[in-house]
Amino acid sequence: VSLLFVVYFAIIILYPQFGVYTTIATGFVLLGISRYIQPDLPIGFFIDILIILTVVAMFLHKFPKRIDWHPAKKDITLLAFIWLMYCALEVVNPEAQSVAAWLSAIRPLGFYFFMFVVFALMYLNTPKRLKILFRIWGIFSILASIKGIIQLHVGLDAWEKAWLDSGAAQTHVLFGRLRVFSFYSDAGQFGANQAYTAVVFSILFFEEKKLKEKIFDAIVAILGFYGMAISGTRGALFIPFAGFALYLFHKKNIYLLTIGMIAGLAIFVFFKYTTIGQSNYNIRRMRSAFNPQDPSLQVRLENQRKLRIYMATRPFGGGLGHGGVKAQKFVPNAFLANIPTDSWYVLIWVETGIVGLFLHLFIQLYTLGKASYLLMFRLRDPKLIAMMSALSSGMLGIMLASYGNAVIGQLPTSLLIYSSMAIMLNSTTIDKYIRVNLRKQNLSSRYTLRLSKNITPALHTMTENTQ
Repeated sequence: VSLLFVVYFAIIILYPQFGVYTTIATGFVLLGISRYIQPDLPIGFFIDILIILTVVAMFLHKFPKRIDWHPAKKDITLLAFIWLMYCALEVVNPEAQSVAAWLSAIRPLGFYFFMFVVFALMYLNTPKRLKILFRIWGIFSILASIKGIIQLHVGLDAWEKAWLDSGAAQTHVLFGRLRVFSFYSDAGQFGANQAYTAVVFSILFFEEKKLKEKIFDAIVAILGFYGMAISGTRGALFIPFAGFALYLFHKKNIYLLTIGMIAGLAIFVFFKYTTIGQSNYNIRRMRSAFNPQDPSLQVRLENQRKLRIYMATRPFGGGLGHGGVKAQKFVPNAFLANIPTDSWYVLIWVETGIVGLFLHLFIQLYTLGKASYLLMFRLRDPKLIAMMSALSSGMLGIMLASYGNAVIGQLPTSLLIYSSMAIMLNSTTIDKYIRVNLRKQNLSSRYTLRLSKNITPALHTMTENTQ
């Protein structure tokens, strides 16, 4: 283990981006691993350790020179820092009762966001590095779907059964049917992330020219949609609706947008107003997402009514880590800890108040709006435009799904979203990098061609003189 650590640390000193890739990859499997092993430290601290190692490697990579922070000087960095400071100040919130609860929440909510914005701006800033990121994302999503298929059609292993028996069966075995969770934290995260992945890689598939890349993108997208279906996560269904709508808007093509709207309307009518396929459990469960009288929705709305009364006099919230049933570990008797928040935005509202919710939504909408503007009117490279459209479309889908489930703040979605936000707002820099390299290649080609034209007559003359 010590030798592996030394080798890993040596690699990230030479290539700090490897630390970023490793942390994102670990985010896919970390919470699932907790079903098999029980480490002394909370499982989330392993992400913290990888982040800290990467930061140390950043400094050692340039030592004794100073790090050039210029790539990280972007508006998204400032916004992430403001959000981190707001979350940090929540420690003195008079409503908060537990510093431990605050510490458990600020790491994924504020610290991870800020660090991955910096990491992405510093190290995920070339087409080659973006391609590696998409490859890692795609491979782990394929593995997640395969694991989910095994759970559904082959069966669960002993550790997964033990996890269900410990209480998870209440939400993961409904009417005798398993909601597949793969190696993610739960079925909700699995379904939402697979839908998110399916949207992103579908768009990459539509825009890709190379056959080999198209095949990979298609496999990831198809397995992503299948993973979404077998997870039984109803909120995930809205991710492709929102994602593909934004993608068609990005195309600036009225014909395509009209066709997309008609297709979306047809799918909506299928789920909302027909009973076709009702005998299929997955279709039946997805269809319930369009029923405003669904019992689970009514429970959520009732919980929100209770919270609205409580939060009316608390503009800065009840404190980080104090909202939802997860807070029972720290403040078991607190009012907020005994009302499920369900929604990510309800959780943000409860913990940081209406002020925090406004700031959080502003950052997300600003990022999405500016990213869309840049890719529609400023970027020139077609492949980069496709990547940015895929990332922003997927992000909109996740934002919409997060109203029903707290998916943005959970691994692996959180690290992907945080990195994507920085990449999207850094797209003009990446586009400039591509164009500069193209100019260099063109100049080099012209120079080589001109040189060959000059050399050929000279050689011909020399040959004649020799004769």
